[in-house]
Amino acid sequence: MNVQFKKGVLELCVLVLTARQDRYGYELVEHISRRFEIAEGTIYPLLRRLTLDGLFSSYLKESTEGPPRKYYKLTEQGHVVMSEQIAEWRLFAKGVEEMIEEGQSGE
Repeated sequence: MNVQFKKGVLELCVLVLTARQDRYGYELVEHISRRFEIAEGTIYPLLRRLTLDGLFSSYLKESTEGPPRKYYKLTEQGHVVMSEQIAEWRLFAKGVEEMIEEGQSGE
């Protein structure tokens, strides 16, 4: 998949995946990688930025599989931003899909 496509939607994916349950960085990488390939190193800077922007809070939780893990929890502000981004995405995706249909119907 095109790198620019992924960069544009990665933030939305991270917000949506943490909406129902708190997650740690590598868990997000694994989950997103089931749909499309991403580098592990792209998630952590994004999580740091979203935390600094007030969209996430974070906490450490003990793990049975090694050192404590840093979990990210979506804040109230994060939920608002996520809802806005979902609405924008749906409008954008609909417009792109309509253009694809127009372009292919002329063939």
